[in-house]
Amino acid sequence: MAVLVYADNSGGMVPNSALEAIYYASKVAQEKGTETIAVAIGTIDNSVLESLGNYGADKVLHYSDDKLKDFDSQSYTKVVSDAIGNTGADVIIFSHNYASKSIGPRLSAKLQAGMAVSVLELPKVDGDSLTVRRSVYAGKAFADVTISSTTKIIAVTPNAFSPEVTDKKATVESAGVDLTDADFGMKITATNKVTDKVSLTEATIVVSGGRGLKDASNWGMLQEMADMLGAATACSKPVADMGWRPHSEHVGQTGITVRPNLYFAIGISGAIQHLAGVNGSKVIVAINTDSEAPIFKAADYGIIGDAFEVVPKLNSAIKSLKG
Repeated sequence: MAVLVYADNSGGMVPNSALEAIYYASKVAQEKGTETIAVAIGTIDNSVLESLGNYGADKVLHYSDDKLKDFDSQSYTKVVSDAIGNTGADVIIFSHNYASKSIGPRLSAKLQAGMAVSVLELPKVDGDSLTVRRSVYAGKAFADVTISSTTKIIAVTPNAFSPEVTDKKATVESAGVDLTDADFGMKITATNKVTDKVSLTEATIVVSGGRGLKDASNWGMLQEMADMLGAATACSKPVADMGWRPHSEHVGQTGITVRPNLYFAIGISGAIQHLAGVNGSKVIVAINTDSEAPIFKAADYGIIGDAFEVVPKLNSAIKSLKG
């Protein structure tokens, strides 16, 4: 039985989170003594699909029907289900993101498959069962979950794994499935894309600001830091609510959850709702004037000081280091 992995399509490229999922799938397949098959949907160059072999994919099934150019959970579920039927896959891997939250539950219901999300470690194989460790209670605890159903679905937390890259190329096969209007649950009427910005969910470094910045006009120094570091910008919920920054940058329990290698919390007090969205970060650096701010309890490094004095000095130091 093969291990099937969904390869997200982001403007014709496969994002890092999906590459991590492919690597994860390859390790599961290795443990089970089977092959890793990736499913790609939409317009993606053949060279990109072949390169998925660098991360462990043995084969890629490419569904390139023009009807599938826009993501639709209902039709995409039919495509992935078709791939499962054609390959006999009994383990399905996703990156834990919008796609997995949309397709995964549909597949789970259709196939009577057990599903574990926010998975942080490779599974332990015991006969026909898989036991995985997942994050629960907004990252405050872990749960070991055993999936014993015939078909198993796993959604891997982004930035939880560092893939080992090889020079292997995957075999690419064109695939198709009959689609009717009834297979589409929605119609996209417009798409507004933010260009030339690092995706917040994919970023390895995030520079985030809170009410301590005092005004939207003061965000320039954070943007300068982000630009120099190749980082994404983010903010706390009050900042987004006040209109200083777009809601698409709000990280926290009711916003976006991030797990970057490095997270700068600048002028952010560290309310529990905010920490729930960022506590998976590998390293947190906090800058705040209040030495009692909760953010310092979660931070790996803390600077007690005025952001308007500290950040310009950090930016100057980054410039010097960059030569």
